[in-house]
Amino acid sequence: MERVVIALGGNALLRRGQEDSYENIFASARGAAEKIADIAAAGWEVVVTHGNGPQVGRILLQQEAARGWVTPMPLDVCGAESQGQIGYLLQITIGDVFFERGMERPVATVLTLTRVRADDPAFEDPTKPIGPFYEEEEARKLEAERGYVMRPDPHGGWRRVVPSPDPHSIVEASLIRQLVADGVIVIAAGGGGVPVVDDGPRLVPKEGVVDKDLAAAILAREVEAPTLLVLTDIRHVQRGFGTDHAEPIGRMTAAEARALLEAGEFGAGSMGPKVEAAVRFVETGGRRAVIGDLEEAEAALEGATGTTIVGA
Repeated sequence: MERVVIALGGNALLRRGQEDSYENIFASARGAAEKIADIAAAGWEVVVTHGNGPQVGRILLQQEAARGWVTPMPLDVCGAESQGQIGYLLQITIGDVFFERGMERPVATVLTLTRVRADDPAFEDPTKPIGPFYEEEEARKLEAERGYVMRPDPHGGWRRVVPSPDPHSIVEASLIRQLVADGVIVIAAGGGGVPVVDDGPRLVPKEGVVDKDLAAAILAREVEAPTLLVLTDIRHVQRGFGTDHAEPIGRMTAAEARALLEAGEFGAGSMGPKVEAAVRFVETGGRRAVIGDLEEAEAALEGATGTTIVGA
């Protein structure tokens, strides 16, 4: 069997414009589970990774609302908590789909740590906004009392910003590789994984957010998957996205994609990280990366839709 890492975008657990209720999140997880089960049933060895933006944001809001009663937890603990929440929803819904189809396939969630470098420049220049919005007075108070870095947000108010360091390896990669080889559908590296740095034999957690798409590329490389499938809510990567002359791209080489990235063709906060992750995966030995619509996941994997990025 051939192996694939499936990277689920935020739409996998919450559709655009939907209220982030449990019912909506569960329904979206169930929809993603159907697509994952289709791919696994077709004979693929499957590792799943996912975003966590709305969920970890909710956890941070809950902490702020309850800070008069309970001590807030640091960001690394909140990231781990979100991995458990989302992993649970995917694990139970994927299992349900297989049961209803009269099939059996074990599913396991691995709480994952992602190695980053202690000297990553991101630690000196935090830029990733997280958590709730604050008035300036409250933001200044949090800076003084908790050491947060707070910045004005273009959407109004102030927000905490944290480092977003580059990932370079997945701590649990060998375990994940063994599980998937044994037939387990593995859910791992949720939200990019909890960032840690090596300190001799110890792993030291760092408060920060690893880009989930870049972590997916590292995960795919280290579990020896020839294919990385990045699923979102668009059918193709486009040139001129949002303009009257937008043009879907069906296939491109890593070199062509890199040139378009450097020309600023893809949005820094939207499609850019997905294309960057796809290019890095192919540049480091992956056979192909595919970016496509969650609703057409199996067709994208077969090359019938989506954007495929290859080495040459």
